[in-house]
Amino acid sequence: MTQEKPRLVYENLTFFIAIAVLGFVAAPAWFFMYGFSGWTWAFAGIFWVLSGLSITAGYHRLWSHRTYKAAWPLRLFFAVFGAQSLQNSVLVWCARHRVHHRYVDDVERDPHSIKSGFWHAHMGWMLRRYPTSEIDFDQVRDLERDPIVAWQHRHYWPLTWGMNLGLPLLLGWLVGDIVGMVLLAGAFRLAFSQQCTFFINSLAHTLGKRTHNLENTARDSGVVALLTWGEGYHNFHHAFQADYRNGISWWQFDPGKWLIAAASWMGLAYELRRTPRFKIRRARLQVQFRELQERLAGSPDAMTWSETLEREYQQFKDTVAQWQAVQAERVAAGKAAIRDKWRRTELSTRYRELEYRLKMQARRLATLRQAAAAA
Repeated sequence: MTQEKPRLVYENLTFFIAIAVLGFVAAPAWFFMYGFSGWTWAFAGIFWVLSGLSITAGYHRLWSHRTYKAAWPLRLFFAVFGAQSLQNSVLVWCARHRVHHRYVDDVERDPHSIKSGFWHAHMGWMLRRYPTSEIDFDQVRDLERDPIVAWQHRHYWPLTWGMNLGLPLLLGWLVGDIVGMVLLAGAFRLAFSQQCTFFINSLAHTLGKRTHNLENTARDSGVVALLTWGEGYHNFHHAFQADYRNGISWWQFDPGKWLIAAASWMGLAYELRRTPRFKIRRARLQVQFRELQERLAGSPDAMTWSETLEREYQQFKDTVAQWQAVQAERVAAGKAAIRDKWRRTELSTRYRELEYRLKMQARRLATLRQAAAAA
């Protein structure tokens, strides 16, 4: 006997149908019949950028994960333009997102588990009254103390209507393109932006590689990062959710990281949290060891490589143990000792040496993997 599906959320269903028709049908039709003014294209692009960055750098990295702290002007900016993305208030968004991270892939607890299907993770979870979609405000008691978050939550719907309809109407009247501004800077921008955000729950758990953690479905993909404001480096994010970056290399597309860094230079963001390089290398090596062990397990030459692999793994554990010892020594030294230039230099040198050891081991594992594949 098949389990009966939860009741539809008709308000959400109506909204998504309406915004899709207006954004993906009416807006292109108006463009081909009448075109859009330059001002309309400009404001559509500006709103798309500001609202998208407010979700990734504000809702997600500032409030959900507390990866940095922000001055009130930046928090206010994120609250206002986050409402323009129409993804609910900061409190509601973060409450669900924190549950997702706590119970990722658990179909009974994760609001948008990819194991319930791609469509469910992408949009389906919002269209029915699933128990997993219930809002648990106990998850965000810390955020309720933020006056800007509380203000946005109280006035969310006036803000949303004002930013998504009122502002396009006003700008359209000023530049003489009311219908075009509402359709392009309002409906199309909103529909397209939301679909890109929804890809974080669906595509970012489907497409790419698991380079830092094999315990969940989150994946790293540069292609998905282009669609999601840098959130496509999702396996790293799930492994190190307290890091303000998703794309940790300078060349990886991550506008949220760049915005937060720029805000810190201007004094609007501070206490940016970064994962130590050693921990990142350690996580990658753990994944490589496990993948290599699984590959060799079914190989007829498994015994040939087992001794080498075991020796490498022992070296890996020794390096990790030494790093932990240096960490403990640093903590025991206290702040006064850390302020000493020579002591600080000594610890820094030891950290770099241990990081270099992991870097060289990663190269040896890559060579071992190639040799095992060729055998």
